[in-house]
Amino acid sequence: MLQEIMHIGITVSDMDKSINFYKDILGLVLKGEMIMTGPETDKLFNKKNCKVRVAYLNSSDNLVSPSIELIQFVSNSARIDKADLHKTSISEICFYVNDIEKEYKNLKEKGVQFISKPQFFDLSSQGFGKSKAVYFKDPDGIILELLQPIV
Repeated sequence: MLQEIMHIGITVSDMDKSINFYKDILGLVLKGEMIMTGPETDKLFNKKNCKVRVAYLNSSDNLVSPSIELIQFVSNSARIDKADLHKTSISEICFYVNDIEKEYKNLKEKGVQFISKPQFFDLSSQGFGKSKAVYFKDPDGIILELLQPIV
């Protein structure tokens, strides 16, 4: 039986650029890196002569949610797809924030590309309460979300 989500994996094109974004721009903590290679790695990723660079980031030692796992194929680059909320896939990774306007302004000043400005939602009639949300992109165009519950 499943017990918990261990991490959320994201394939990236440039590990250093992605670590910089998730660590220095979003403020996550780099927990460690490794290189995976060999027959087991080839089998796991179903790719011959596979060499993979992997990094794990988390927002704090006290975070209850899973880590972000960044994966870069070193031996042969991954195909870069355009992220699209309207295609079947994982649509986004959402981060809770206390002050979405402040975080939006801070990230915008750091050059982060947003899809819109923060939007207010009142879904109380459907049992979900009130919140503000906004989508933005990482260096590979992967869609991320900030969400602030409004009490």
